[in-house]
Amino acid sequence: MRLLALDSSGLVASVAVLENDGLLAEYSVNYKKTHSQTLLPMLDEVMRMLGIPKGGLDAIAIAKGPGSFTGLRIGAATAKGLGLALQIPIIPVETVDALAYNLYDTEGLICPMMDARRAQVYTGIYCFRDHMLQVLCPQKPEAAEEIVQELNRMGKPVTVLGDGADVCREILGRQLRVPWSVAPAHLQKQRAGAVGALAMERLCGNTEGRKQGIILHPELLTDPDSFAPEYLRKSQAEREREARMKASQEKNAGNRMTGSSSLERSGRK
Repeated sequence: MRLLALDSSGLVASVAVLENDGLLAEYSVNYKKTHSQTLLPMLDEVMRMLGIPKGGLDAIAIAKGPGSFTGLRIGAATAKGLGLALQIPIIPVETVDALAYNLYDTEGLICPMMDARRAQVYTGIYCFRDHMLQVLCPQKPEAAEEIVQELNRMGKPVTVLGDGADVCREILGRQLRVPWSVAPAHLQKQRAGAVGALAMERLCGNTEGRKQGIILHPELLTDPDSFAPEYLRKSQAEREREARMKASQEKNAGNRMTGSSSLERSGRK
């Protein structure tokens, strides 16, 4: 079972190749260039270094969102194009879940925070039980103050990570009432290796299944043609269009009311 994994949901562009329970290669870049410039060259370089033909892949795991709308679309287009060309399925993985998987087997709670702008983070709450990731609070866009309140209610030590952790560090320090720490730099951001490892765990189950590449959950395999990113909220363009439509409707309604009033006054005369 040989898996290509991609993550372009945030500032990091990351590509990895896994074989059964092993990570063969991982290439991540978090420096200025756009994913459209980096993702395919990185993929080509990894495959060349490993000496694996693209036809030697069995599936593609991808961070399906949430995250940067542009980044998610670039990743989706790359995965769909490869999947259709190579006739292999896609395994969509929730971005925040994969970010939590960076901290495999960490004690206590794990709370990834991705900067979602507009005073929000993409976040969720996780823990590990019997070496398996447990989703306590599914990924969602939320104000930092609200996720802090949820963590306080749970009352357990928590490790935070992601670019949103730096943005929200002041709020965390001021409002969090449980012991907390920030993950180290090498585990802070998105990693394709974590996307692939979590996809393999869900697809093949326990350690033995992963070592042998036995597929226990084929329902997780998605046809490339039907795969679509998961944004969790509307894009800025959609919000602006809806605001314009609403303003136009209110203006038209106001004009109709003004016209009706004029007709009523004319009738009375």
